[in-house]
Amino acid sequence: MDEAALKILKYGDVALKVKARAVTCIDQRIAELAKAMVQTMHQAPGIGLAAPQVGESLRLITVDTSVGEIPEELLVLINPEITAAEGFEICEEGCLSVPGYSLSVKRSAKVFLQAILLDGRELRLELDGLKARVLQHEIDHLDGILIVDRISSLKRTLIRKEISQKRKSGQW
Repeated sequence: MDEAALKILKYGDVALKVKARAVTCIDQRIAELAKAMVQTMHQAPGIGLAAPQVGESLRLITVDTSVGEIPEELLVLINPEITAAEGFEICEEGCLSVPGYSLSVKRSAKVFLQAILLDGRELRLELDGLKARVLQHEIDHLDGILIVDRISSLKRTLIRKEISQKRKSGQW
């Protein structure tokens, strides 16, 4: 992988609907992909990115709610899994793969996470607020789910029609 930002796939690309496979070996390729994903996420700018969004069907996500401002905030997570969740809240979400749309999505208010870090260590965290929301959003990507899949069928149909028109006119 070079230093150039990766291409972010957009809603409608079939690769976004596939359940990603587990990372079984943390090697140089995974490390380079993670680095390129962080750069791409920050350049977008975004606060989360999943490997399937850049065409890699792997269970790898990057999360940085500081958008690169606070290095310690960056999380690079391999095979992340929510082990428990509590409560719920409905908030507006955007998505780098569904640019120009902000949709109300119901998510758990608090999540308990288990994942592997790039150095192979296991991580367990309890998250709430924005970090919990971003984490759930990115794990959805690993399971082939987008924010458009979490809204009513009527709203989803309207958005699909808008995007179809944008695609025909070359705007998507």
